[in-house]
Amino acid sequence: MYRRSILALSTALAMLGAAQAQETVKVGMVAELSGAGAPSGTNWRDGIKIAVEEINAEGGILGKQVEVTEYDTQTDPQVSRALVQKAIDEGAYAIWGTIYSGSTMVNMLVAQQNGTPQFVGSEAPGVVEKGNPFIFRTSSGAQKGLPALTPYFTDALKAKKVGVAWVNNEFGKGGHDVFLAEMQKAGIEVVADVPSEQAQTDYAADVSKLKEANPDAVFVYMNQEESARFLIEAKKQGLAMPLVGEVTLTEAKVIELAGGAAEGAIAHVGVTATATDVPGIGAFAKKFEEAFKRKPTHDAIKGYVGAWTTKYVTDMVGELDGEKFSEKMHGLCLKVADHPKILLDTCWDERGEMSRPSFMVQVKDGAPIVIGTVPAN
Repeated sequence: MYRRSILALSTALAMLGAAQAQETVKVGMVAELSGAGAPSGTNWRDGIKIAVEEINAEGGILGKQVEVTEYDTQTDPQVSRALVQKAIDEGAYAIWGTIYSGSTMVNMLVAQQNGTPQFVGSEAPGVVEKGNPFIFRTSSGAQKGLPALTPYFTDALKAKKVGVAWVNNEFGKGGHDVFLAEMQKAGIEVVADVPSEQAQTDYAADVSKLKEANPDAVFVYMNQEESARFLIEAKKQGLAMPLVGEVTLTEAKVIELAGGAAEGAIAHVGVTATATDVPGIGAFAKKFEEAFKRKPTHDAIKGYVGAWTTKYVTDMVGELDGEKFSEKMHGLCLKVADHPKILLDTCWDERGEMSRPSFMVQVKDGAPIVIGTVPAN
């Protein structure tokens, strides 16, 4: 009798757990929460936290609360692959992450094989060039962002020769190759091409090479911590020409680490929390600072947008179906007038590439300031 009662109780608890699981939408947040990518991953995660709190307060997805499980990749591509599989095995309807392109290139096949939609913060061109119908960006890739930066070199800086300082990983190589092609088309000579390694700490030789080449400007394309170390060394050696980047060079984390060495740095960014004139971005930035006592980076906004897009598009589809979700995403445009938490009018093409307006930013008096906008391309 006792054994039957225990079995009956176990069965009832299992059925209750299954019923509760059906009342939630599970999502796997797979990101770089430790290791070199932690500044990116933690901002991504915290932007998602803000979004999920808002989504659940508005009734969730399809009337179900969103339940997010965090998985730390340790900024290791192979760990990220295993964790994407683990998240899917544990019932994730969608994957949010990763940020580093090297990890995404490894783990996105797992989500594809399982028919699981995946929103990533990665910007290497190759992410959307593999024919994966389940991958979607939360910011434009280098092949869209860098062409938008070219007019700044040709028109604003009147540059005839440039130097390039870049990090030799999947992210850096993608941006480096696109930038060189853009400079060639613009008739600008690259007089110094200086690669560095991820997590490199000493940039004395790199900056010395650039200084000796004496370009009109230097394009800096690195992750956050590397960007800060480079800026510090550039100031130390008196690198006087404009330092211009894409995505990371003017981020809050870079400015925090580099201090006064970041002053004057310029970057083209897909989205920035400093664009407070945009109502949705201003509201998000305020809420983020109140919650986490720091300013959000672009990765926080990307995570926020990825979560809200999951909500909006799933509600359009009307069911938790990864394949139907992905079909809906391709060629989709979301307007702020109808979907305010998307922050800016945004479209995705048939490859999952994103298109939306972007910004030029410069560090002034220790803070990133929007100095111009760039139309969607």
